[in-house]
Amino acid sequence: MHGQTGKLYIVLLSIHGLIRGKNLELGRDADTGGQILYVLELAQALARHPDVGQVDLITRRVVDTAVAEDYAQPLEMLTDNLRIVRVNAGPDEYIPKEQLWDHLDAFADNVLCHFRNNAVLPDIIHSHYADAGYVGASLTNQLGVPLIHTGHSLGRVKRHRLLASGLSSQEVEERYNMARRIEAEETTLASAERVITSTHQEIKEQYELYDHYQPEQMRVLPPGTNLKQFMPPTGKELNTALFADISRHLKQPTRPIILALSRPDRRKNIVALVEAYGQSPRLQEIANLVIVAGNRDDIDDLEEGAQEVFHELLVAIDRYDVYSKVSMPKCHRREQVPLFYCIAAASGGVFVNPALTEPFGLTLIEAAASGLPIVATEDGGPRDIIGNCKNGFLIDPLETSSISDALLKLLEDRNLWQQCVEQGLKGVREHYSWESHAESYLSLVRPIIERSEVLERKPIQRRQGLYRDRAIVSDLDQNLIGDEKSLRQLVEVLRQHRKTTKFIVATGRRFDSALRVMRKYNIPEPDILITSSGTEIYYAPKFSTDISWSKHLDYHWSPHKVKPILAELPGLKLQPKSEQSRFKISYYIDPEIAPDIETINSLLHKDEQSVHLNMAFGQFLDVVPIRASKGLALRYVAERWQIPLKRIIVAGGSGADEDMMRGNTLAVVVANRHHEELSQLVDVGRIYFAKHPFAAGILEAFEYYDFFNRCEDPKEKNHVHE
Repeated sequence: MHGQTGKLYIVLLSIHGLIRGKNLELGRDADTGGQILYVLELAQALARHPDVGQVDLITRRVVDTAVAEDYAQPLEMLTDNLRIVRVNAGPDEYIPKEQLWDHLDAFADNVLCHFRNNAVLPDIIHSHYADAGYVGASLTNQLGVPLIHTGHSLGRVKRHRLLASGLSSQEVEERYNMARRIEAEETTLASAERVITSTHQEIKEQYELYDHYQPEQMRVLPPGTNLKQFMPPTGKELNTALFADISRHLKQPTRPIILALSRPDRRKNIVALVEAYGQSPRLQEIANLVIVAGNRDDIDDLEEGAQEVFHELLVAIDRYDVYSKVSMPKCHRREQVPLFYCIAAASGGVFVNPALTEPFGLTLIEAAASGLPIVATEDGGPRDIIGNCKNGFLIDPLETSSISDALLKLLEDRNLWQQCVEQGLKGVREHYSWESHAESYLSLVRPIIERSEVLERKPIQRRQGLYRDRAIVSDLDQNLIGDEKSLRQLVEVLRQHRKTTKFIVATGRRFDSALRVMRKYNIPEPDILITSSGTEIYYAPKFSTDISWSKHLDYHWSPHKVKPILAELPGLKLQPKSEQSRFKISYYIDPEIAPDIETINSLLHKDEQSVHLNMAFGQFLDVVPIRASKGLALRYVAERWQIPLKRIIVAGGSGADEDMMRGNTLAVVVANRHHEELSQLVDVGRIYFAKHPFAAGILEAFEYYDFFNRCEDPKEKNHVHE
């Protein structure tokens, strides 16, 4: 087509799920979600561009009475120059993407037949997701047509989430064909001219894990937003039934609305928003808070994580007594979401996203398109959005004052508010509309089609195993924090070995406290974060909670019985609420007055309380479930991720680290250890007492154990074959 008309012929490959030109069945199943809508809207936007002659969206043909007949049509014409082409591959019926792998070669052959029948080759092939990447790599290597790829999600990252959900490594492989998927992604990266991502963070945190990762190959091109769906208010929004519903409990319903819209997920950090509002009399005086956190009939029927979030929200509302100023509507329909934004905008309000981490931030773009200024987390996609739109402020989600200060700036200065509204509307049109996306997209692909921009591929070395085979584990206090210079050197070493080595932080601190410290000292996000003395485990890149570990710990854990037993003991004082968590009761302990640990333990056991006691730095005592400790959490993680303990190096500086360091791990005690804690480990094998303190001691241990090569205790190597 390019040769005949001077206009481009573009092929988009999206194989799994159900795709048709109208009435998309979004949410029908895991395979018919956001990617389907994205690919269809991209195809429509490209087809509308005057420089594009033809767009084919190629997917799998499905002939199955369980789904609509639409998906059996080999050809669906959407416009004169846009069509959905469905090709046969595998069985007729609709099957999940995990079962498609054996049929992808047939799919590629049938796409080739389609090109031959048309007697014309596309100028560019753009694959979406790993299965289409596999097909796209096959086609580009046969035809020489350049390949563009968008991953949507990546196997190495998805594996983290699946393990966090409670599946074993074996189940992940069997159910999701994960090894095959990751190999397909490697092949795609080795074949594609460009890889398109939504944010800069996606490149750094996800694609860098791949052997064929090349930063020069990556381009950030955020998806477009449907500006016909999200528009500024008309002025009638405050007379709607929805406004009447959300404002019926508000004492002053006409005040500006601070709007938050997210799932009831701990990582969304909406409890911190209520706390920021509750701690600011001025915010309460000038604005109402509306939190739209999913749908609920009964909080007790929600899954455990959501129940916890709602419990914390209700406790915070009660603590600050803001009942008449906060609204949390129970139910809403998907089509009402644009109206929520418009109501907030019509009230003169602000949209806020206080998430701990936000990979992209689609709600921020929707809010901006609806005429709302935005306040958003500084972590992830919002940096790009506010950088492009200049329509609000980034906040530190771990500091409530950062949230309230940003909100007050916008709500108290109406000129600034209006300026942010206008800049947001302009920025969304320029950077996040489908028209601007199509323009940027064509600017990206034209030089590739014309061969004026060719990716120079660097020689790469594939790792031996598919997954990372060793890990570095360290506490924050005493180990990583204390010497800025050696910490920076350690961070660089971690970065260099990121593809082979997992980075694990194990700390007594609570999750939010650990995050605060890591951000303060620019410690990179670990692959695995063990917090609250081994009672909570989180996985990167979105801090997915390990649910099966939580269930495992719940066995015989009765915190409401533990507290009264210890309440009368001298020298023990409960730490603030901020240091308590579901599986950890934290005390300050004065060893001069308090009974010794053995006495406290026997006292609890006498009352049939099976618990674990952790003493740290001579002044902190944590009571946790009997199944919880840093060492037990580490061994659980090692088992799930199939990393041998003898390939895990553990750095410790206090008594709380001891059970991680005993056994088969390689351990290092840093020179600045707390008093004589850990001294009793001198005669234990596989433990190295470093001459240097803090991170320098960890670097010293890498050399001692030759950690990135032979990975062994030099004292043992002479006895290996005995």
